[in-house]
Amino acid sequence: MQKFHPKSDATDANEKQNREEDEDAMGNPSMEEILSPFQVDPDKGLTQNEVIERLGKYGYNEVPERRKNPIRGFLSKFWGLSAWMLESIIILSAWLGRYPELIIVSILLVMNAILSFLQDQRSAGVIETLRKRLRVDARVLREASWSLIPARELVPGDIIRLRPGDIVPADAKLLAGLLMLDQAALTGESSDVEKNIGDTLPSGSVVRVGEGNGVVMLTGKDTYFGKTTELVQEARPKLHIEEVVAKVVRWLFVIVGALLGVVIVMSFFRSVPITEILPLVLVLLMSAVPVALPVMFTVSMAVGAKELAQRGVLVTRLSAIEDAASMDVLCVDKTGTITMNQLSIVSITTFGEMTEEDVLYAGALASQEANQDPIDLSFLGKAKADHLLDNLQSVKIISFTPFNTKNRRTEALIEQSGKRHRIMKGAVRVIAQVCGLKPEEIDALEEQVRGSAQKGYRTLAVARGLETEVPILIGLVTLFDPVRSDAPKLIVDLKNLGISVKILTGDALAVAVEIAQKLGLSNIRRLADLKGSGERPSTEDIDFPMDVDGFAEIYPEDKFSIVKQLQRTGHITGMTGDGVNDAPALRQAEVGIAVSSATDVAKSAASVVLTEPGLTNIVSLVEQGRTIYQRILTWIINKISRTILKSAYVVIAYAVTGKFVVSAFAMLLLVFMTDFAKISLATDYVSPSQKPETWKIGGYVFMSVAIGLAMVVESLALLYIGWTRFGLSSNDNALFTFSFLSLLYFAAFSILSVRERRWFWKTMPSKTLIAALFADISIGTALTFIGIPGIDPLPWWQVITILGYAMASCLFLNDLLKVTIIKRLSRG
Repeated sequence: MQKFHPKSDATDANEKQNREEDEDAMGNPSMEEILSPFQVDPDKGLTQNEVIERLGKYGYNEVPERRKNPIRGFLSKFWGLSAWMLESIIILSAWLGRYPELIIVSILLVMNAILSFLQDQRSAGVIETLRKRLRVDARVLREASWSLIPARELVPGDIIRLRPGDIVPADAKLLAGLLMLDQAALTGESSDVEKNIGDTLPSGSVVRVGEGNGVVMLTGKDTYFGKTTELVQEARPKLHIEEVVAKVVRWLFVIVGALLGVVIVMSFFRSVPITEILPLVLVLLMSAVPVALPVMFTVSMAVGAKELAQRGVLVTRLSAIEDAASMDVLCVDKTGTITMNQLSIVSITTFGEMTEEDVLYAGALASQEANQDPIDLSFLGKAKADHLLDNLQSVKIISFTPFNTKNRRTEALIEQSGKRHRIMKGAVRVIAQVCGLKPEEIDALEEQVRGSAQKGYRTLAVARGLETEVPILIGLVTLFDPVRSDAPKLIVDLKNLGISVKILTGDALAVAVEIAQKLGLSNIRRLADLKGSGERPSTEDIDFPMDVDGFAEIYPEDKFSIVKQLQRTGHITGMTGDGVNDAPALRQAEVGIAVSSATDVAKSAASVVLTEPGLTNIVSLVEQGRTIYQRILTWIINKISRTILKSAYVVIAYAVTGKFVVSAFAMLLLVFMTDFAKISLATDYVSPSQKPETWKIGGYVFMSVAIGLAMVVESLALLYIGWTRFGLSSNDNALFTFSFLSLLYFAAFSILSVRERRWFWKTMPSKTLIAALFADISIGTALTFIGIPGIDPLPWWQVITILGYAMASCLFLNDLLKVTIIKRLSRG
């Protein structure tokens, strides 16, 4: 058996000549023909000076984003249901000659548009900042050294390395290798396209099979498809929250519409002109419209996304924040997510006359640095540290076959001393079978490494032999990929949040069990064993993934199937991953989380990308999602209760007194003051739930209706006091002011109550919310002291009476009602 000695570099000039001869023989274009326009050495790449020069000439590898026309964006704020209602009131006021109301409503319409537009611009700025932080990286050869750089820094002439899962970062030509590209995103074709040496690789396509080197032809706006390969999608899917709110608003319209129908009928019998009641009817209908809701959503999501970004969590699909609140199962890929994916060699077992250096040297030759694969890097790093690759002279790499899930090994064909040899490393059973070992020998070999596997170590076999002969097993190499230091705490924290965690790995069961035990998980099974128990009734195995803590020895497609099965049985599912094989499961999961070291395809498939090593920030994602859920739920509760208060108060008071107790203008002012104050709920301090949220909020709707009806009774009782003691029956303008202040104070103090699911004093509101409510109360009170058209000044003691009455009703009586209902709901 011939020994290999460290005598030559695997990528010397002889390799270049050999590649060109092989390519010419196959009829492919020569290396010189492909590279002639770019003036670059394929074995060294560009120098730093050349890169700087070409950046100045061609610019960065990116396409300037089309900016939305701000004027059109501003004008769009005058289009929509709430805008139409305001515009209807303006037209009606002009027709009736009520010019003070016309002016005030016009000002409110413009202010509404300005505030909404400014918030949109602010949120767009936040999202743009996040988009810039999501980048595609490229493996590039510069000054004879491979490195990872942002794809935007590529220039024509750069030598790049492409592997399965990579997004082609610029238009390039293939120099070496054979690739299968998925160009569906560019051409619509679903089948993969084969690319040979000299073929063009369009930017934005995805490498499915094969590896190879290419030279960048065109970058940025000069590429054939004219776009960069950014990951963030502009499409914003419809949120579950919006569907719930839309349903609530529809019911509010029905309730308000029915009450107003009663008013119109009563006005007809009382011979009240329709022109007198129409403005108030429009305003009351508008109270059911979620005027500030779009801004509330935008601010809530943008603020949440910004807070997460500061913690190293980039959200590429806003719905993921909402889904994170409801997630009850998280599937985690083992390698690279809960482990470091930084393999180190811990021991080498030799066979025959081989030494550890022989085994390590052969394994290094069956590795490739350009791939930046953790296993290959561990062999190469150890071999370089031991100086086995210092003085190579006569070894030439003929071909290299990378690892994939089918062959489960890497293989290099090399030439030394005029002879060609096959060198391979990979799974023990696979290599043993290639070497022709008998089944009992293979079983004995696996028994030999089982002890290491039970400690969480991974063992690879190394073999070599002449090209025309069966290779010989020369040794075993044991590697260790340590568990991330933050992984055990993550599992505990997620369990405390009511989320079940499941490990998914292709490793042997013994390895998976050892890793799981370090994480506090125990019940790890082979998925094949569960599949084999199909004789059980379907009702018993319909939720089978929830019975175990993880699955070992699974294939990539199994991850996708497990996620679908969990979703089919009603679970909101998260998935973490880093490789191209994880991409289908990441795309399928409601919350797909790509770790910081993930491939471009994994990042593009995910809805959340972690930008920092570690997994602890997943807890931040869940807590932020539940925080936003609570803020939106507060908005819903407040919207229902206040709409019932305003409409029922006006209708019942009209039925009893025969008067409209509040003017259309005062009601309109009230709607805008309170609705826009509620935008500050997007920044409120709330306590996230310790269990997954659900949008089955029937109980909270019942509570909202109960609080709304309680406020109707309380406000009408206060009106009775004012009617009988304060002389409101003979002074309509004072009556309008009294009702305006009553509804304003009830609205403000009600927000303080319903923002907290426990007693209102359990948590402090945010400074922004306090400031908004204080401004509302102060401005409303000041207007009643000053007096404006339709609102006469009231004595200070009446104002204090209304303020104290509303505070006591909302923060004591109604808060007690709220806590009682929530306790009953929690018991139910």
